[in-house]
Amino acid sequence: MNASPQILDAAVTIPGESSSRVALTVSAVELLQKLWLRHGPLMFHQSGGCCDGSSPMCYPAGEFITAEADILLGLFELPECGPLEFWMSKEQFNYWSHTHLTVDVVAGRGSGFSVEAPEGKRFLIRSRLVDGFVPGA
Repeated sequence: MNASPQILDAAVTIPGESSSRVALTVSAVELLQKLWLRHGPLMFHQSGGCCDGSSPMCYPAGEFITAEADILLGLFELPECGPLEFWMSKEQFNYWSHTHLTVDVVAGRGSGFSVEAPEGKRFLIRSRLVDGFVPGA
């Protein structure tokens, strides 16, 4: 965890950048640890599609195939579990390149494709504007 015990920052994965672009709240970490025990290693993908909107989708690692149209936004070391990648479509990244994203958890049913859906909770993105990020970097 970083200086704030409420946030776990991802490692920087974009060449030339020095600040994390994505973080997890304690609630997100706790839910991910529970899901990891059930499903094994996990990953996130954030797209801007009509079906999932701004909700990050959590999948068993490798179940969602990433390609040239995606960017690895961050890499977490999930406590007591292992590495967890956070991917975003490049198209969505072009819109959100000026933001820092924090994955949180709220009550409610998530997408049927995301592994947290049966838990009665869903992952949610909270964003804040940041200075110093170059759009499309």
